[in-house]
Amino acid sequence: MELCIADHEGDQSALAQWLANKTVENVHAWIESADQKVLVAERAGEILGVGSASAKGEILLNYVSPDARFQGVSLELMQYLEVYVGAQGNKKSFLSSTQTAHRFYLAHGYEDSGDPELWAGMSAQPMVKWLK
Repeated sequence: MELCIADHEGDQSALAQWLANKTVENVHAWIESADQKVLVAERAGEILGVGSASAKGEILLNYVSPDARFQGVSLELMQYLEVYVGAQGNKKSFLSSTQTAHRFYLAHGYEDSGDPELWAGMSAQPMVKWLK
């Protein structure tokens, strides 16, 4: 909510759509899923970030706490998620980026892979990275 203001522009309807699937029940299901990896970055018991990827190669989540921004948390989560995606036999990783995160993904090897799509009332840029 705090870091992606350029995306949702404070629109409560867009935020509600974006966050609608982030329920306790869904997060438990994601953690327990055999077809998905969920990672939590923490320091001294404080959650700094959360990342998730599907066994099919999609990066589903890459969220960082505003207090941990620009400290390498997102990059470290992505590196672990890409290892997981590759270990599942995928040759590429793909995701839908917010406007806020777009430069981050470009800087770390992702390329735009189509026109932006509308998701939860916001623009989502499809991106892909070929894994080594």
